[in-house]
Amino acid sequence: MLSEADRERIRALRKMKAIAGGGLLIAAALFIVSATAGGGHSGWAYLQAASEAAMVGGLADWFAVTALFRRPLGLPIPHTAIIPRKKDQIGASLGDFVQQNFLTREVVAPRVAAARIPYRVGDWLAAPGRSEQLSAELATALTGAQTVLGDDEIRAALERFVDDQLHRLPAAPLLAKVIDLVVEGGQHQILLGHGLRAAMRFLEDNRDLFRQRVSQESPDWVPNWVDERLFTKMFVGVQNFLADVVADEDHPLRREFDQRLRDYALRLRQDPTAAAAVDRFKNDLLDHPAVRGAIGSLWAPLKETVLAAAANPDSELRRVVASVVRQVGTTLRDDPILQAKCDRWVSGVMDHVLAHYSDEITGVITQTVARWDAESTSRRLELQVGRDLQFIRINGTVVGAIVGLIIFSVGRVL
Repeated sequence: MLSEADRERIRALRKMKAIAGGGLLIAAALFIVSATAGGGHSGWAYLQAASEAAMVGGLADWFAVTALFRRPLGLPIPHTAIIPRKKDQIGASLGDFVQQNFLTREVVAPRVAAARIPYRVGDWLAAPGRSEQLSAELATALTGAQTVLGDDEIRAALERFVDDQLHRLPAAPLLAKVIDLVVEGGQHQILLGHGLRAAMRFLEDNRDLFRQRVSQESPDWVPNWVDERLFTKMFVGVQNFLADVVADEDHPLRREFDQRLRDYALRLRQDPTAAAAVDRFKNDLLDHPAVRGAIGSLWAPLKETVLAAAANPDSELRRVVASVVRQVGTTLRDDPILQAKCDRWVSGVMDHVLAHYSDEITGVITQTVARWDAESTSRRLELQVGRDLQFIRINGTVVGAIVGLIIFSVGRVL
């Protein structure tokens, strides 16, 4: 289907062909008039010579221009219909020309540098209202994505991703790093304190049960009052010990706990046996049906939460996305150091593309031309350059008349 631009080119081409053909017809008419009505008068002879040469020049250039696109008058004249016959070679040559003269670092690099791509991207992102617009577009994209992708597909993909990634992830170094962070921040002592307080409450809540257990284990000949005093002394002693550990941040038990955690983190890094034990526990935990089911069930509430946040213009998700876009844009626009880094990255990407994919880029030209049939190729090219080529015909007619007149005049003088 022809575009409006193609229709305009067709009209312009027909107009110029009519002008060039009209010039040739005028030259022929002048030749006929001068040859039949001149009566040997010298003035008519000059006009006849000029019109003869104009016809020769016009016809020669008509033949040359026409021979580019088709066979003149349909005659099988050698070396005509050049473009239809040579279209594959023309496509290959055009691709090589583009690759050698345009897709080179010497040509592309200055253009890329002058474009200041990071600055322009940053300026575009930092424009007022742009961050809110992009956050809204993200919400639309998320909504569209969930309608295209089924829940079962996403759930299965999520399970596979988590399963593959977590099974490959070495647990020992990660656990050692977590222990280091916990110990350095003193969080382990806080957890120990909470654990000891919970143990004290547990003992107090189950005091009668422990007392009953002591009575069952005590010999029958021991009086109950002895059991009671012995149990009370032990129970209070344990509670007081736990309370001392809770209250004293420098208690030896706390120091021992700290050192044992540090030693365990070191073993996880250096002892393959300890690391293998952690990995086995991790894999057993991941393979448990309850854990796998829990991983798969994460998608439904996660989807609902994300979609609800994306649809709400005042949600934290939309505000975070808008803030990130705004900050990235402002930084790219105002930070010369970051711009320089991004420019180097863009330059590296450009070099990689030119080095590895320039053949594929120019191959688009070659393959596209190769897919065209001969007539379509000729028609496409004629629409692009045919109008300008008609000036060759006009110039041939005019220049032929002038040169013919000059030659005839020189001949008369000599």
